Amino acid sequence: MALRTIRILGDPVLEKICRPVAELTPRLRTLIGDMFETMYEAAGVGLAAPQVGVLRRIVVIDCGIEEKQPYVFINPEILETEGNQTGDEGCLSYPGKCGTVTRPEKVKVRALDINMEPFELEAEGLLARAVCHECDHLDGKMYVSLVEGEIRDAVYEEEEEEETEE
Repeated sequence: MALRTIRILGDPVLEKICRPVAELTPRLRTLIGDMFETMYEAAGVGLAAPQVGVLRRIVVIDCGIEEKQPYVFINPEILETEGNQTGDEGCLSYPGKCGTVTRPEKVKVRALDINMEPFELEAEGLLARAVCHECDHLDGKMYVSLVEGEIRDAVYEEEEEEETEE
């Protein structure tokens, strides 16, 4: 596996619609492994293939909130949404920034897994937010278009703890 370069807001690849995956080739399997490694290295919870310059409908997510994770979603399709949640959202393609975004509280998504087997997942909370955020990337959309109010500098818990110790 290898770290991939994460494309940053303004890169035209982030505005393109991704192509479906018809067959999981060895090259795409390597991509998925690289995506996980890149996401973990960047301390993210999700990463979509266009964020590393590949226009394919592949998403990886690991919110670390349930045993079944990490997830690989190939050709994901959101089937249903329910409720609303409003909260801060950031993106590895816009590092150090965040904004308030309203997303569904619950989503039902259908996709193929790493073995190209179909599955459905009902997600809520952070996982639902991550699914929506990453699926938007596959359609060339970034969260910044959904931000309510100002985009601001992100402050992470570790930084807050360091500030209070000083």
